Amino acid sequence: MLLNGQASDIINSVHIKTIIISRVLRLRGLKGQIVMQLSPILKSSSVIKRYAGNPVLSKNDMPFESKLVFNAGVTKYNGKYVMVFRNDYGGGENSVTKTNLGVAFSDDGIRWDVREKPLVFRGYDENEIRRFYDPRLTVIDGKVFVCFAVDSRHGVMGGIGTTGDFEHVDIISVSTPDNRNMVLFPEKASGLYVRLERPFPVYSRGADRFDMWLSKSPDLRFWGESSLVLAVEDVPYANNKIGPAAPPVRTDKGWLTLFHAVDKDEGRGKNGWEDFWKKRYCAGIALLDLENPEKVIGMSKEPLIAPETYYESDEGYRQNVIFPGGMILEDSGEVKIYYGAADTVECLATADVTDLLNLCTEKRLSPKELKAT
Repeated sequence: MLLNGQASDIINSVHIKTIIISRVLRLRGLKGQIVMQLSPILKSSSVIKRYAGNPVLSKNDMPFESKLVFNAGVTKYNGKYVMVFRNDYGGGENSVTKTNLGVAFSDDGIRWDVREKPLVFRGYDENEIRRFYDPRLTVIDGKVFVCFAVDSRHGVMGGIGTTGDFEHVDIISVSTPDNRNMVLFPEKASGLYVRLERPFPVYSRGADRFDMWLSKSPDLRFWGESSLVLAVEDVPYANNKIGPAAPPVRTDKGWLTLFHAVDKDEGRGKNGWEDFWKKRYCAGIALLDLENPEKVIGMSKEPLIAPETYYESDEGYRQNVIFPGGMILEDSGEVKIYYGAADTVECLATADVTDLLNLCTEKRLSPKELKAT
């Protein structure tokens, strides 16, 4: 677990309470849009390049009813890019009532062909389970595994299933409430399967303050040996919750790992369809030890991707939201990062793997050293 002795002081200084009139206007030059940014202003890392044609997938690409397309899991399988995405639909204007998971394929990771029918889940109690959503894809030993969130009559759960045809998902295991945002590592560690997850300890902590944990399994069914990997107080730009994002990618220096980080301000007003949306989601990046992935080697102290563009901050269901669900390391060293923007569209950003590793391993100056420079 990464510990930062000055984290509390940093959080207090960065997340002082701000009110809506402190929001800052910034002209971004994207389609002539003026983007509202929350205070404190958070910026994406300079190593990140957003795809100029974003979004790569939206409701306009759907062969079935759709209002919101986001939080997709993406992987490479049998020579193609495969995306399983969350599709919300139904309801009246500016509302949704139903969710399913769509499937899309691509030869280049940019242009996507959406399958006519959504995924079908098998092996669950229809009287108990209300919906499946927020998929993540991991290939282990040539087999595709799907992690997903579950809304049930008795709480939110996380599950794991497998698919061979991308038409059906056969459920392997489902957690107890409340847990979600599960992602599988593509390899075992010390002979055990490993996953990252975000439990919901509301009662014991007295607030929605959630952290990133790791659990292990001999068979993908029974999970235990759980340990805390990264806490909210370890992330300077979070004050509400953090958790897994895309499944980790193996590098020579460690497991390159994306996570979501949330800051909340009660003074924020209407930012999307709802009367109030007080949170902002950013993407963070960390490096975990290859043999002991519960050990954090390093972490960027600034966001990797922060909501800045019009499709992230000024349009959509819940504005100011970045949520990565897929990360692919190409042979060239390019890393493709797929992320949901504003809980409304699916987008793409790229970076060089060396630059991402440097964010997690380079020496950082202390506040005293920074002042001296």
